[in-house]
Amino acid sequence: MKIMAICGSGLGSSFMVEMNIKKVLKKLGIEAEVEHSDLSSATPGAADLFVMAKDIAASASVPESQLVVINNIIDINELEAQLRAWFDRQ
Repeated sequence: MKIMAICGSGLGSSFMVEMNIKKVLKKLGIEAEVEHSDLSSATPGAADLFVMAKDIAASASVPESQLVVINNIIDINELEAQLRAWFDRQ
């Protein structure tokens, strides 16, 4: 499984979200490859799951079923809840 944390430029905020995704996955006991990138790299087939903030999600060109949208990129509890919900649906 490959997960991509996405932000507009693919630098700071997506890197922070990547680190938080890794923490959450470790807590949940889920193994996955996690990377960060810019919005233009969020294309179908580039990853199994894309995690991004609400403000750029509407511009994403990936299927909704592969998208986790978070309101607050620094809230690890929200991220955990969203990832749990996504994995529960799989």
